[in-house]
Amino acid sequence: MRFVTYRCADGRSLPGVVEGDAIRTISTPTLRAYVELAPHERIAWHSGDDLVALRGTVLDAPLLPARNVFCVGRNYLEHAREGARASGRELKLPSVPTFFTKAPTAIAAPEATLHLQARVSHEYDFEAELAVVIGIECKDLPEEQALRAVFGYAALNDVTARDLQREHVQWFKGKSLDQSCPFGPWIVTPDELGDPQNLAIAFRLNGVEKQRSSTAKMIFPIARLIAELSKGMTLLPGDVIATGTPEGVGFARTPPEFLADGDLMEVDIQGIGVLRNKVAIA
Repeated sequence: MRFVTYRCADGRSLPGVVEGDAIRTISTPTLRAYVELAPHERIAWHSGDDLVALRGTVLDAPLLPARNVFCVGRNYLEHAREGARASGRELKLPSVPTFFTKAPTAIAAPEATLHLQARVSHEYDFEAELAVVIGIECKDLPEEQALRAVFGYAALNDVTARDLQREHVQWFKGKSLDQSCPFGPWIVTPDELGDPQNLAIAFRLNGVEKQRSSTAKMIFPIARLIAELSKGMTLLPGDVIATGTPEGVGFARTPPEFLADGDLMEVDIQGIGVLRNKVAIA
């Protein structure tokens, strides 16, 4: 199944599930409220007859998490190598995942134009990522059970102000600017997506491919990420985890390639589809 949040004619945002070329409205206030239901309760909230054509309907980000988006740094070997090379440092792989967060105010909709400020940063960069949405409250999950906590998967673009990332040393500020986390276009459930560790993932800038890899190349697989994050810390339904980006990001290119006003970004993940956003920098 594919879950969305869509904009209806009166301007309200409503949750729904995609059925062929239509959206069936879900009768909870938000998609996050739907995810917060116990799994056996969810089907009762599907509306019986409220259908909207998918084509031409504006989609919002599928859900807004109650707290920061959890992110993973350097989770593809070749990206870790290119980052070390570009920074002039020795490559040292961590023994555990490197977690950081993006503020929930960074969330942006699929197809939305991202309005970024030139006075804040001159080095906006792209990062194509697979996002995981948690579906149950959980803590201290063993790795072999971790995928049972997943509600679904989506595409995410971890837009980053590289100069702020360097200046502030820690990554939160450079990762959390408004509209720097487009997410969607929908959440695909595990039964439809299949193996999340065997998906092609790519990024295109103005139609030119910049990143191409597979989620099979993650250093820490999704189950390990969930298990490590849940150690001693409760995960909540609707929490979003961005699982890292492969090689090819802008700052590590020679010469570096940063986003410019008018650029079109596309994150393309097998089994999910394309998350598309334009950039407006002023």
